[in-house]
Amino acid sequence: MAVQIGAKAHNFADPTGLLSDCHRRVEMFLGSLQAVAEVIAQPPAKETRQRLAGAIRYFAQAAPQHTADEEESLFPRLRRTNDPAVQSAFANLEKLEADHRWARPVHASVERLGKLYLATGKLADAEVTEFRSSVARLATMYQKHISIEDESIFPLAERFLSRTEMLAIAREMADRRSVPLVVDIAEPDR
Repeated sequence: MAVQIGAKAHNFADPTGLLSDCHRRVEMFLGSLQAVAEVIAQPPAKETRQRLAGAIRYFAQAAPQHTADEEESLFPRLRRTNDPAVQSAFANLEKLEADHRWARPVHASVERLGKLYLATGKLADAEVTEFRSSVARLATMYQKHISIEDESIFPLAERFLSRTEMLAIAREMADRRSVPLVVDIAEPDR
């Protein structure tokens, strides 16, 4: 499911722009989970079912690709950069990777409880509390996480990684999604 947020969507030729667009989708689907959390003690309405199913699908399918884009493609290239500004960002890279690991079981809890709710139309009181707590914890973590990436890490990548490195990242991102990479080869290397 392709979701465009805002007026301009980036493509694989601008991998950090595309990663930032993905953050807008994360925020949108977190908003869906937060809306569901408000009403999860009641039988689900059609809109609630749709929002929950969409968010579960997004976080199960697209979010792991985004994490791989960062941890397997972007972060390793940044780590090879010898500039002091990038070197000082390493602590942030380690925190971001820790956030990714921390989020996995919390997302699994939301998915398990969300699917149960969709299947049965209800959750026990303790499950409602767990779902709400998990969603709130994810929202808090992602707010900080996304801010660090959008305001610090992605600008550093744009500044210090060469066009060749960015194209390699783009190629890896496209390959993860089994889509062709189409870029303007006339653009000069940095």
